[in-house]
Amino acid sequence: MAVGHAVRRAAAGLAAAFIAAACLPGAHGVRAQETKRDAPLPHAVGQSVSPSFEGWYENPDGSFSIVFGYFNRNHEEHLDIPVGPDNRIEPGPADRGQPTHFLPRRQTGVFAVRVPPDFGERELTWSLTAHGETIAIPGSLRPEWRIDALKEVTNGNTPPALRFESGAAAGQGPAGISTRMTAAPGQPVELAVWTTDDGISRARGSIRVPPGVAWSKFRGPGTVTFSEAQPALDDAGRAVTRATFSESGEYMLRVLAWDESGAQRAVMAGGFFCCWTNGFVTVDVR
Repeated sequence: MAVGHAVRRAAAGLAAAFIAAACLPGAHGVRAQETKRDAPLPHAVGQSVSPSFEGWYENPDGSFSIVFGYFNRNHEEHLDIPVGPDNRIEPGPADRGQPTHFLPRRQTGVFAVRVPPDFGERELTWSLTAHGETIAIPGSLRPEWRIDALKEVTNGNTPPALRFESGAAAGQGPAGISTRMTAAPGQPVELAVWTTDDGISRARGSIRVPPGVAWSKFRGPGTVTFSEAQPALDDAGRAVTRATFSESGEYMLRVLAWDESGAQRAVMAGGFFCCWTNGFVTVDVR
């Protein structure tokens, strides 16, 4: 049985059990005995990671992007889970560009999987196993999960355009833009990005925060140290930092860019999921 169907069946079973319990004698009119439970204690390490299906949006070419994030329940532990049995997307190739390095707590809209126009009612299920616990979440094109990732319907705001070279092609939204470079272990390498924005969030009086970018490790065998994880943007929209890699191997870095409407936020009611952009840099360290 498909994991997605199993998840929905489990949810339906819980709902049925709740309804049945409500119909038991004593459920109405007489207060049933309540079991007092303490709130779960925060844990620094040792907890699981849940994939999160954020929603989907249509691309200009008619294809669709299915967006995932995750929730690392640890408050301090960074987990590394290689693509394979413990970090896979099904059906099809297990590797669909998902992270293998998981930052603590909730991370929204971390990557997007592009699917063809005829994807229809099929599903993609992301499964993660951490500290012995496996959690699988299906993603689909169900209408109620549509998100406004490329243009906010309330005011027309769009994500910032992100470039790795001035005047080069730009990416926008969760799928973003990618590039590749080389580096040497222990030697800092410069990372520069350029961002431009439509200014609508400023003109329409939305939530005002300084636009910015933030770097993090997305994949890789060793430690990545940034001179500035959130380098300042200059007047030209350029931000520069340096990354140092502890050992050889292939790494992927993620840079998140946001406009004055704010950085990433959890999916809100009504499908609002704008306006920020992902960038991915694959680095061959040798």
